[in-house]
Amino acid sequence: MSGTQPLKLYFGAELAQRLSDLIKPHYAEFPVRPFVDSVAGLVGPLELKGRVAVIADGLKMALPDDYTESIGILMRILGPENETDEGMFTNGYFLMPLAYFVEKYGLDHFQLSMRALSEITKRHTAEYAIRPYLDVYLEESIGQLSSWSQDANFHVRRLVSEGTRPRLPWAKRIGALRGDPACNLTLLEPLLHDPAPYVRKSVANHLNDLTKDYKDVVLEWLRKHRADGRDSYRWVVRHSLRSLVKSEDRDALRLLNEL
Repeated sequence: MSGTQPLKLYFGAELAQRLSDLIKPHYAEFPVRPFVDSVAGLVGPLELKGRVAVIADGLKMALPDDYTESIGILMRILGPENETDEGMFTNGYFLMPLAYFVEKYGLDHFQLSMRALSEITKRHTAEYAIRPYLDVYLEESIGQLSSWSQDANFHVRRLVSEGTRPRLPWAKRIGALRGDPACNLTLLEPLLHDPAPYVRKSVANHLNDLTKDYKDVVLEWLRKHRADGRDSYRWVVRHSLRSLVKSEDRDALRLLNEL
């Protein structure tokens, strides 16, 4: 992907052709030319999200009607897992329409879609795609996220934090899970000392989001873990309180001074 052109232009006929080339060996009936031509004809005036939606909708039309069959085909084109904390928003961009496919068309298939999102997030991200599932299947999603917090793959663990962030950039704001920030904090607790800095950064960003509406709850939770005193804890505290520190909040500054 060229870094000299607007990102939205990546999601057009060239990507449609790439996806077609990947899908065709696994689904011989895939209508390559109609799919590519349809995408090319529709994306012109659209911005990034609209273009992603056009490709996902085109896939829905071109693949088998049965979601189980169509998602099975798409899971075969994901490619190797990303073993680093870079590249998810560069090398993995071709998977964005697949994540949106699961987000839009998979809501009637919770378990199957959760498996798909866990595989996509190992290569790109599912932090946006999982959010409608929090609306429709809140308790089931919390159970799945709790299990993922112990996953061996750090991308999956990060999804626990990033996918439930109340103020995730470029996503619709969501409230605290179950309307109670304690639920969010319970999910974050196993990740507070995660061995991957990539995951801890997401935890800190999540906590920073929560301080906008639940400052006292977050500060108390951080104090509860203060006795641990590890470097990872101190880094998360500093990063998670950055908005409060910027506003010169006395309680946040006091906690930082206690580190």
